Amino acid sequence: MYERYIKRLLDIIISLCGIILLSPVYFILVILVRKKLGSPVLFTQERPGKDEKIFKLYKFRSMTDARDEKGNLLPDEKRLPPFGKKLRSTSLDELPELFNILKGEMSVIGPRPLLVKYLPLYNDFQKHRHDVRPGLTGLAQINGRNAITWEKKFEYDVEYVGNISFGLDLKIFFSTVRAVLKREGISSETDATMEAFKGTPSKEEKEVKA
Repeated sequence: MYERYIKRLLDIIISLCGIILLSPVYFILVILVRKKLGSPVLFTQERPGKDEKIFKLYKFRSMTDARDEKGNLLPDEKRLPPFGKKLRSTSLDELPELFNILKGEMSVIGPRPLLVKYLPLYNDFQKHRHDVRPGLTGLAQINGRNAITWEKKFEYDVEYVGNISFGLDLKIFFSTVRAVLKREGISSETDATMEAFKGTPSKEEKEVKA
């Protein structure tokens, strides 16, 4: 009942109210991003949603387009200026995703939408993260965010899919507020954001490497 009807209704109400109430913040951020990082102000990228259906994700731009002498983009840590870091640490760069939620492409709570190129890399267990709409925040985000391994993230994602409830969503929502205020798990130990997912080795592959 909750997952099928009430959750989507709450998504519409929350996203619409958020867009209206935060409109002054959007206006200020548009000006600041344009001044400090240039245009376009919005970063858009295709991401897989529910049932792996591709949609266009909206975020405020947080990186520059700095390139090397060959025209290749520099690594993330060299394209992420102090202003961009602040946007990410406060999660303000995520605010445009409220429009994705209003459109029905995302939910307030759910597994984070990742890159399309990761789709062939998921194992059968991990693929279940796409059984629901992706979210603005989720169980993995309140349990380490980018400071935990990909495998642990997917475990939390699938755990959420199998246990969706109003109580769990409420817990994740308020825990997210706490995590954002504390600025927890913004980056992994080895990357400015999070190292790329390269697939989870099977049990047989792990035994061979051992």
